[in-house]
Amino acid sequence: METTNTVNHNVYQDVSSSTLINNRLAEQEGAFPTNNTTKKYSEHPNLLELPHYGLEELGLRNLGHVYRNLPIPTLVEHSIARAEGILAANGSLCVKTGKYTGRSPHDKFIVDEPESRDEIHWSKMNVPIPEFNFDRLYRRVRSYVQGRDLYIFDGYVGADPHYQYGVRVITERASQSLFAQQLFIRPTAEQLKTHHTDFTVIAVPGLHADPEDDGINSEAFIVLNLSKKMVIIGGSKYAGEIKKSVFSLMNYFMTKADVLPMHCAANMDADGHTALFFGLSGTGKTTLSADPERYLIGDDEHGWSDHGVFNFEGGCYAKTIKLRREQEPQIWDAIRFGSLMENVVLDHDTRVPDYDDGSLTENTRVAYPIEYIPNAVIPGIGRHPKTIIFLTADAFGVLPPIAKLTKEQAMYHFMSGYTSKVAGTERGIKDPEATFSAGFGKCFLPLAASVYAKLLGKRLEEHPETNVYLVNTGWSGGAYGVGQRVPISYTRAMVSAAVNGTLDNAKFYPHPIFKVLVPENIPGIPSEILDPVQTWKNPQAYQKQAKQLAQLFVDNFKKFEGVPESVLEAQPNLN
Repeated sequence: METTNTVNHNVYQDVSSSTLINNRLAEQEGAFPTNNTTKKYSEHPNLLELPHYGLEELGLRNLGHVYRNLPIPTLVEHSIARAEGILAANGSLCVKTGKYTGRSPHDKFIVDEPESRDEIHWSKMNVPIPEFNFDRLYRRVRSYVQGRDLYIFDGYVGADPHYQYGVRVITERASQSLFAQQLFIRPTAEQLKTHHTDFTVIAVPGLHADPEDDGINSEAFIVLNLSKKMVIIGGSKYAGEIKKSVFSLMNYFMTKADVLPMHCAANMDADGHTALFFGLSGTGKTTLSADPERYLIGDDEHGWSDHGVFNFEGGCYAKTIKLRREQEPQIWDAIRFGSLMENVVLDHDTRVPDYDDGSLTENTRVAYPIEYIPNAVIPGIGRHPKTIIFLTADAFGVLPPIAKLTKEQAMYHFMSGYTSKVAGTERGIKDPEATFSAGFGKCFLPLAASVYAKLLGKRLEEHPETNVYLVNTGWSGGAYGVGQRVPISYTRAMVSAAVNGTLDNAKFYPHPIFKVLVPENIPGIPSEILDPVQTWKNPQAYQKQAKQLAQLFVDNFKKFEGVPESVLEAQPNLN
């Protein structure tokens, strides 16, 4: 038994014993309903007669009890009985994920196998692992689960039935099954009877690999096998690995169906006009897309097909650090019974969450079904987007707070995926640092960035009425430490002007260095804010800083091959 004490004195234990479950059940007689998925071991004297729901086909045999699609209250009860977590004052289940409090990109691999080998863009993000090593790890998984209880969630990914995949998530932790049930699309009772699995994810955090023997980097592993449509995860309790692994699978298979997979949020207005919000961490994607005056399609992962936009997921996975009800009321109110909080510190006596406490991690998270958002679109399907917003937090203070992009500029900035880091975000950072992540999520893209950019270009050609804007939520009047961050009230007003059509007939002029189209004025916004050079005390200093950032854009883009000349012409002007 592993016990971890945290700063708030709450104790979390990792226990997977059926005996413990039955002891707790005996103490709480009647706590769990007695149906065919929750019977106690005493009701199954012959373990071979326990339902295993086809796990034998995966080589998972000699198992303990297998639970499938348990009701949310039952999963919460199982999680508490197994000491995986405790209830917070707001009713949500709170768990701690131990050593791994976020994704572990250095422990993620893609199997190097003949079917996909020539398609994958092998890189530091997409690291190959031989089939032999995958088979070895999978044997470890099959051996590890023998005699253990497992939880199955059978559901779907992809709200549009034309592009929907059946997903099966197999976990040893009830809390991770709760996560899967809240994040993916839940089946109806009738759908569950005929559910077909396309993607399989097996998560066994208690299994620690041997880096030397298994040919990996640590005891943790996240391995995608595209030919088998399978992911195996071990060594990490961080549930986000499950979500992002399925997203990576979708980013591969959706392209084969002529669908652009996107790491973005999406919402719509009362007339059905859809807006997309792309942006890396810290750019305001969740905040700006969670608009109480609009209807949320989804907060993170979508596809754009011939039919329109659709959510991949059935839930949300929001950050909670520094969460304030007045700033993000929808997220605040969604944290209630059925939600799963990760690494949020609770008050010892009251169990009230302290969202300001980042002592365990700054990456505190909550998972909840999208139905917990009062203005959610269910199913998560929208029309072709009227507006696309690329968000960046420019710490150099040189990009305009909003600018319109041509189709070629949209492809260029989509492939660039720029934002910046500032002092305090990571150890050793003293001055602003540019960060480029193709598609605003390169670590989840198995294929070359150009594949996704071409799909974006194709969609924009098919829908010339779609407007694309670059919105800088970062600094103005100087770089970080000198200038000021663009006020959120101004950013909201500019985004509103973009999505409600106010900017459709505005006059624009090209930025002399970045070539993007800057609006001359926006109602309610001081005109000097729109032109970044006017916010600097020293125009020459602005020019120098802008050229410096422009050079970083150009240098980053050199790694892309086979880019059309029209897209290359969208690069900043260095003359």
